[in-house]
Amino acid sequence: MKSIATLTMNPTIDVSYDVGKVRHTHKMRTDNEHYAPGGGGINVARVFVRLGGHARCFYLSGGATGPALDGLIDLHQLVRTRIPIIGPTRIAADVLEHDTGKEYRFTPAGPHVSEAEWQECLDRLAEADCDMLVMSGSLPPGVPDDYYARVARLMRERDGRRCEVVLDSSGKALAAGIAEGGLLLVKPSQGELQQYAGRKLEDVEAIGKAAMEIVESGKARLVAVTMGHEGAVLARTEGPVFLPALRIDAASAVGAGDSFVAAMVHALCRGDSELEAFRRGMAAGSAAVLRAGTDLARPADIERMLERIEPL
Repeated sequence: MKSIATLTMNPTIDVSYDVGKVRHTHKMRTDNEHYAPGGGGINVARVFVRLGGHARCFYLSGGATGPALDGLIDLHQLVRTRIPIIGPTRIAADVLEHDTGKEYRFTPAGPHVSEAEWQECLDRLAEADCDMLVMSGSLPPGVPDDYYARVARLMRERDGRRCEVVLDSSGKALAAGIAEGGLLLVKPSQGELQQYAGRKLEDVEAIGKAAMEIVESGKARLVAVTMGHEGAVLARTEGPVFLPALRIDAASAVGAGDSFVAAMVHALCRGDSELEAFRRGMAAGSAAVLRAGTDLARPADIERMLERIEPL
């Protein structure tokens, strides 16, 4: 079983609450308060470890809230490499309104990161002992748009152990990472791929074509495009494949994409085929939305969802 490392440049302390009704001005009493370590790469590591894999988290942490994030990561028994920064780790809130079943999500931009701080992260990654690196999430203010591209180049050119790279981001960070190339897997959402392609992608055929352009250019071996309640497309050398979404009652949208990446990467690390890894990613993405809050996909739920997905 291959080991992975994850990179989270803009982690969060994810707090979730339930409230009867959201009302402006009024003090709203909440219940079911829950705290979890969050951010793309940390979420991927949480699910990957639940599935039986080994993952090391590289992440930035600082300010008065930094120690709280460090403690939450320790509670989840994740192996971690913390890069200290001056700015405070952000806190993201997820609020479930019982009266309507609607979910409200509040996500700050994150702290400003200095050049010395993000350079320190590159230096630590150069020493990472892993078979695969998953770069996931947004970049905080102060970090250059091509940071993930720099990391991909670093992992490709460093001496010693070869490391494959997975990218899950958006906007300029995604575009720069793809332009650098040499990626095992890229996982944009439909909207993120549409922004990257610079054109409307309104159906499965158009999405498959745009994803295949990345594969055929040699920038990535696999491109998995998640489409929410519509399903997902996997582009690979042999051509695009579509899986429809499972019909389930979604309690939350938090962590579905990260759970998808974790399960797909876990399957690839243990030697499953690309198509089987895609199926498992779909099952994990579906499992993640079964529960409200920030709990992410659970192995038992993933297996139940997998039974409902036809073999490819």
